[in-house]
Amino acid sequence: MPVSRDDLLDRHISEVDFVFVSGDAYVDHASFAAALLGRLLEHNGYKVAILAQPDWKNAESFKIFGKPKLGFLVSAGAMDSMVANYTANNKPRSQDAYSHGGESGHRPDRALISYVSKIREAYKGTNIIIGGIEASLRRTSHYDYWSNTVKRSILLDSKADLLIYGMGEHALLEIAALLKSGKTAREIRNVRGTCWFTGKKEELPEWENPLEKTKTAPSSSASSKKALMLPTYADICKNTPESKELFAFSYIIQEQNTDAVNGSTLIEPVDSRWVVQNPPSLPLTTAEFDEIYNLPFTRKWHPMYDRKNSSGKSGVPALAEVKFSLTSCRGCFGACSFCAITFHQGRRIQTRSQESLVKEAILMTQDSDFKGYIHDVGGPTANFRKDACPYQKERGACPSKDCLGSSPCKNVQVSHSEYVQLLRKLREIPGVKKVFVRSGIRFDYLMMDKDKTFFRELCLHHISGQLKVAPEHVNDNVLRLMRKSSHKVYEEFAAEYEKINRELGKKQYLVPYYIAGHPGAGLNEAIEVALYLKKTGFVPEQVQDFYPTPESLATCMYYTGLNPHNKTKDGHFERVYVARGGHERKLQRALLQFNKHENKRAVMEALKTAGRSDLIKVFYPR
Repeated sequence: MPVSRDDLLDRHISEVDFVFVSGDAYVDHASFAAALLGRLLEHNGYKVAILAQPDWKNAESFKIFGKPKLGFLVSAGAMDSMVANYTANNKPRSQDAYSHGGESGHRPDRALISYVSKIREAYKGTNIIIGGIEASLRRTSHYDYWSNTVKRSILLDSKADLLIYGMGEHALLEIAALLKSGKTAREIRNVRGTCWFTGKKEELPEWENPLEKTKTAPSSSASSKKALMLPTYADICKNTPESKELFAFSYIIQEQNTDAVNGSTLIEPVDSRWVVQNPPSLPLTTAEFDEIYNLPFTRKWHPMYDRKNSSGKSGVPALAEVKFSLTSCRGCFGACSFCAITFHQGRRIQTRSQESLVKEAILMTQDSDFKGYIHDVGGPTANFRKDACPYQKERGACPSKDCLGSSPCKNVQVSHSEYVQLLRKLREIPGVKKVFVRSGIRFDYLMMDKDKTFFRELCLHHISGQLKVAPEHVNDNVLRLMRKSSHKVYEEFAAEYEKINRELGKKQYLVPYYIAGHPGAGLNEAIEVALYLKKTGFVPEQVQDFYPTPESLATCMYYTGLNPHNKTKDGHFERVYVARGGHERKLQRALLQFNKHENKRAVMEALKTAGRSDLIKVFYPR
């Protein structure tokens, strides 16, 4: 798609309908939002230009296409800009995989706020619609780890007109049609998957207050389902015990309304205004999913990145992970506490057809760079290809009940048969040597399947020496707070994995991932992991530090020290231990990598602090 004024001239385009501003370099692949949504708009008759990683310090850089006819679409990119720019320990990152040559420094902190500010400076009165992961997960008041404060909805802080949350295909096409009909972005208030704001209380839909259990109707509404009034921003940002209880309450109401079938409209009072979150967009049908991925992507970065950057590197590194991978699904009913996919994609599973995936795989084999290996066939969780239970299609995902977690729902229906069929078809394509499954396998779901066909074929055909899995911890209380299965389930999985590989005559290993510093985990829990690793003889090369990113349940726990899913007898939320500050997090990480010489001093300090000096000789016998 056009990335410069010259591109517009070559295409004889005098005016574009939309300018899509992205914090990522432009890669024409369906895994990159600017390409996917831009192609979708183009397919529906709109003229779109891509403004990739503009100079956010200069309003002139936002004028290269002129003022768009319908408006600016603004995204921080594939990641929240603060996550892209800083590590879990709040240190600046030295690389950015979504930038030219992997060079850091090409997107601003709080990118949406910076971009919208310069667009307003360039073109007063133009429509500005924000979306993507940064907008989606900051759509209401949220804890911001980098400033250690509760921030308002980014819709207000950015001064944009409208916010699209979640996967935006349905919402964007509906908004585009309304803009084309003559409406302004601020007049659009009834589109699913969007947030809007007003300063007039009489403009709010009919609502009730779940905290007070009383009904209030400031205005009449034709809707049979009332909106829910969240606690005010002023009440949840005070950093007091009472305020944190309200923050946790607000979070749980939001989490219970992330499903398109049963989710309510939410209203949050912020200063003298109200932010209104409409119910989520309906999931894509398989036909719609297929149509989007059938758009004419080149599957390459834009040629402007072929040249070397100031560091002597070319290309966009993030493409390597997805160029020869297949996205087969969206959504995840695993709903791990430390992951915000539930808030962004939802718990309902959306899938592409086998025919669509086979067609894309055949196209891959025609690429001159294809070496015969499909790197992945999956999504947030590779082995989810259907809803968790038959009730979800009509009722939606249960608002207050987990599908999996430490106590899987009895209604979960487990089957890998369709996924097995898909993988078999892909293996048979001429030119395909190997089909890997590398995106996360939910091993507890796998162990619930009495039919071991997929497990055997996974080991036989879809692994190359090792399988990466995510037990995350060994302490069952921490795993409960993570919404993960018990450690016993992982051990049963590991034993079955070893047994199947032995029967197949293969030497293949598990590479487990662990998280240090997750809410609920202190030094004693980290010691428990270290002892288990010592016993099993595996010490990870990498350990994930818990990262409090916006809108995850674990981030709510981190900020409040409370678990909003569990109340004590006195009616308050369960208290949760939180490791704060870099020092204890460093000690926990060192315990999980006790074999590294540079960690010895930190491990000994951790053991002494925890009153477990007796274990020093266990870890360091000499």
